[in-house]
Amino acid sequence: MEWLTAPFEVAFVQRALWGGMLVSAICALAGTWVVLRGMAFLGDAMSHGLLPGVALSALLGGNLMLGAVASAAVMTVGVTALGRTARLSQDTGIGLLFVGMLSLGVIIVSRSQSFAVDLTGFLFGDVLAVRQQDLLVLAVAALVALGVSVLGHRAFLALAFDPRKAQTLGLRPRLAHALLLALLGLAIVASFHIVGTLLVLGLLIAPPAAALPWARGVRGVMALAALTGATATFGGLLLSWHLSTAAGATVAALAVALFFLSHGLSGLRHRRTRTSGPSHPHSPMRPKEA
Repeated sequence: MEWLTAPFEVAFVQRALWGGMLVSAICALAGTWVVLRGMAFLGDAMSHGLLPGVALSALLGGNLMLGAVASAAVMTVGVTALGRTARLSQDTGIGLLFVGMLSLGVIIVSRSQSFAVDLTGFLFGDVLAVRQQDLLVLAVAALVALGVSVLGHRAFLALAFDPRKAQTLGLRPRLAHALLLALLGLAIVASFHIVGTLLVLGLLIAPPAAALPWARGVRGVMALAALTGATATFGGLLLSWHLSTAAGATVAALAVALFFLSHGLSGLRHRRTRTSGPSHPHSPMRPKEA
């Protein structure tokens, strides 16, 4: 029992646990829509698109979070604007923004004397360095993400399953898409200093994808995703403590492992269902129940 509890008797590990759980909740709210709409590439592009703002803030001695927010806003506006260009596919626009922002960020970071340290922290984060004020920021971010998810749920749902129906119902799909991008940006900004931009997709995508076979609706996916992310955070910090591995990477790797475990068990369940005779299949995502 001491093996399970000893790491969490240390103050900085406790803060890391609370920080990871808050990030898991935020990522569950945004990541569910990322998975349902197939927006993983966009999530990756936006996470790396934070680099210019973060790098410039570090170079000028400013607040890294404000720099990340500025870059996220630029990415959100850029993706929204390019998405309205008929002659350019959305993937092409996202790819161009991805490369452009990442290149600009590396150019800015290269002007810093602490290039390697800054870039490593940006890419991989430092979950064990979470401070008390970081927890307050994450708590506010979680409340904002929850508010956006509740207010925009109907529009997001229509946008995910039938964008044309969203237009017919007067739900303003373009505005809903921009709001969804803002929610995604919020999740990435809140998470990057915890697990870094290279690993943020682990908490953004893996928990909702793991929850998908077991939930009947969008809210169920979000709840299970938050639980899965919290489990990955607890288990990752525990393994990191005892195995002396990088904490953020261990958390993200465990989240991905839980995804494969979930889909493996789901496959076994479906095979058993087929061999036991006809039954009513469990449909995890039916829009009318979401």
